[in-house]
Amino acid sequence: MYDKGLTYLSLTILRTPNRHSIFHWLRLPSLLSVGLLLFFVGVPEVHAQKGKKATHRQQPAGKTKKAPASKASAKGAPRQQKPVAQKKTVSKKTVSTRRPVARKSSATEGDEIVIKQSRQQLEAEKQRNQERITEINRVLDQTATKKTATLTELKALNSKIETKTKQIDLLSQDISLLNTEMKGLAVQSSGLARDLKNLKKEYAAMVFAASKTANTYNKLSFLFSANSFNSLVMRYQYLRQYTDARKNQARHIEQVRGELNTKQQTIKYKQVRKKDVLTAQVKESESLEATKDRQAVVVQELSKQESTLKSELNERRKSIDRLDNMIQLVIEREIRRAAREREERLRRERIARQQAEEREAAAKARAEAAAKAAAAPTPEKAKEILDKADEALAKAPSAEEVVKSKAEARAISAAPESEAGATFGSSRGRLPWPVRSGYISEHFGVHSPMPGISMRNLGVDIATNVGEPVRAVYDGIVRNVTSMSGVGTVVMIQHGEYFTIYAKLASASVSEGQRVSARQAIGTAKPDPDGGAEINFQVWKGNGKLNPEGWLAGK
Repeated sequence: MYDKGLTYLSLTILRTPNRHSIFHWLRLPSLLSVGLLLFFVGVPEVHAQKGKKATHRQQPAGKTKKAPASKASAKGAPRQQKPVAQKKTVSKKTVSTRRPVARKSSATEGDEIVIKQSRQQLEAEKQRNQERITEINRVLDQTATKKTATLTELKALNSKIETKTKQIDLLSQDISLLNTEMKGLAVQSSGLARDLKNLKKEYAAMVFAASKTANTYNKLSFLFSANSFNSLVMRYQYLRQYTDARKNQARHIEQVRGELNTKQQTIKYKQVRKKDVLTAQVKESESLEATKDRQAVVVQELSKQESTLKSELNERRKSIDRLDNMIQLVIEREIRRAAREREERLRRERIARQQAEEREAAAKARAEAAAKAAAAPTPEKAKEILDKADEALAKAPSAEEVVKSKAEARAISAAPESEAGATFGSSRGRLPWPVRSGYISEHFGVHSPMPGISMRNLGVDIATNVGEPVRAVYDGIVRNVTSMSGVGTVVMIQHGEYFTIYAKLASASVSEGQRVSARQAIGTAKPDPDGGAEINFQVWKGNGKLNPEGWLAGK
């Protein structure tokens, strides 16, 4: 049908004697170009018509009324303005088919990034907390073999209660974060549903407008009603753009529908996740209450052993005092040694500087003597002047002696512990743990494990496995290795003006004066009478005690 119509239309144009037609002055090649142009305009529409049902192919009222308009359009300008007006009207609809909210605002993207980072931090903290609970349960299993309650068990229960409480708080934060995420997803879903509704409405308007000109002859009449060849080309381009706009609108609808489905599925997942978190929070609360009940039983049993317990604590205080005094003596010794080295370095630098000055003065005097000798009246006088200058130069320090003195001064200032101390202070919060497996069972400072009893810790106690390798946390020099009653073997390492102490070791694998590197094994954890193992870790700066928890990296 399309080929017959095109042939008939071409013959009609060639036979038309109307001199006002735009094709009257066109030559045959131009007519062929126009024919080819019309062919490519019509071919896609013909293929599109084949896929439609018979009900869609029959357009009774709209198409029959358009045919006379195409014939009348060639008679005058007023008839030719209608298609142009129709073009402008539909063009506005084409522009409005762009998605209103196709892109996320910068504020929304920033909120999503913050929520994602909060989620990652929260999950990491929950994972670390759960690992600590597992380690505490392992220690409690070891102490469970004892028939009577022990102080080690009480410390483990206190740590478990602290960790469980923190875990419940983290689960509450998780629920709050899930609510925030679901609220944001609901807002986004609402916006997408609104966009989808608008896109469908606009697409329906485009389809309705296109249905009025769905017939190929109506499109041809729209093209041939142009008053110039340029206008015909512009109308052809408009038809192509309008068709592309409809396709883009359909793609946008599918894209928004897919995004909306994804958001809805994510909301459902978050709801299930929230339910699981609430269940976990209830279980943690029940476990916390059970732990508190066990803590009360242990405290009651230990209260019956008050005299024995106080005796043990007194021995521990004495051991801590002895350890404290030993550490201070070693630190004072190292401070004095460092002061002597500093004085020796300054002395050697002063000597090296004096030698260099004497050598430079003697060399300058020798050069002046050479100038005087050249101006001497007699050779004997010149020789006498040079001999005196050579004798003074020989008494001055040699160049080798000057270089040696400077090297010795630099060697003292570049001591290994000075090099280590230069960067230890900047490693706060990033030091590795002295043991691979373990948790802090007793914190820094004074605290009370049970009513009526207070304890002082110079550092932190870390519960770990029996025989667990103990490692240096930083490069340094071993300054003391000793054994003491109540604290086992003690290793003390210097890092410039900082010191790290490792107590309650079963044995040491390093010796005094040895240089060690970070994570190098220096001994093993000592078992305690309760069946577990615990080491004491301390950090000092000069004579001042520091809280080691602020120096260790997160675990």
